[in-house]
Amino acid sequence: MNDNVLEKAKAFIYCNARLLDRRRFEYFFEGGSKEAVIASLAAYQNSDGGFGNALEPDIRCPHSQPVPTEVALMIMDEIDYFDVNILSGVISYLRSITVPTGGFPLATRELNEYPHAPWWTVNGETSANINPTGRMLGLLLKQKVLTDFYDEEWFQASLDFVWDYMDKEQPHGYHDGVQWITFLQHVPDRQRAEQLIEAKLDVWLSKPGSIERNLNTEGYNHLVLDWVPTRGSYAEKFITEDEFSTHLSHLLQKQLEDGGWGINWPEVSPSTLLEWRGWLTVDRLKTLKSFGVI
Repeated sequence: MNDNVLEKAKAFIYCNARLLDRRRFEYFFEGGSKEAVIASLAAYQNSDGGFGNALEPDIRCPHSQPVPTEVALMIMDEIDYFDVNILSGVISYLRSITVPTGGFPLATRELNEYPHAPWWTVNGETSANINPTGRMLGLLLKQKVLTDFYDEEWFQASLDFVWDYMDKEQPHGYHDGVQWITFLQHVPDRQRAEQLIEAKLDVWLSKPGSIERNLNTEGYNHLVLDWVPTRGSYAEKFITEDEFSTHLSHLLQKQLEDGGWGINWPEVSPSTLLEWRGWLTVDRLKTLKSFGVI
């Protein structure tokens, strides 16, 4: 049965997914190369070094935006290949959009000029946001291909922004939580990071409702396997093996007849829906593989 899961998903991906997600599937399941993933990723990068062009499918803006640039870092991280040319461009772009307080905005107003999901609309002045600043800084600190920018003023100011935010605030919600996790996992000041992990992050993750365990919950939510998409993910220590077993069975049951997995938020367009489903189907297969289900 589980072999059939992979075969059905493969058919869905090759019928419907973007080239990028076909390359991701090839890399994780068919012996494809990292270089092929990077080549398809590079097509989304702009001359300013940032990423746009609907790399994040709900943002159709061709111009560079912070979150699509975050996605590019995530893709390089997932295949453990931080391409020096792409990375150099990303650093240049982030240097250019760092706000005076340090940190990066969630989005810029250019986004409004193109189709986008309503929750991405930018109102008023842009200011630094923990999302996506935390995870982008964490991944930039994790990679060791380029490090000479670590002492630059914009980067240090951005680190200060995240530290200040975490000192004053508490984690809330999945999109906030993953920023905390990635930053605190990779920032060099381990003593300060461990203090925040113990005092805030782990306390919050331990609270009922922080990690959604209810399989019957409806609407936009993030379940156990969103928090722990692979073995070794940070939040794994908060989940029991029985919970993993239940959620993995549920994940298998959620595969649709066409072989892909669905989304739990409104689609911008039919093509956007397929782009998201291709991305998520690769992610779901990675999870099932990591837990030994396929």
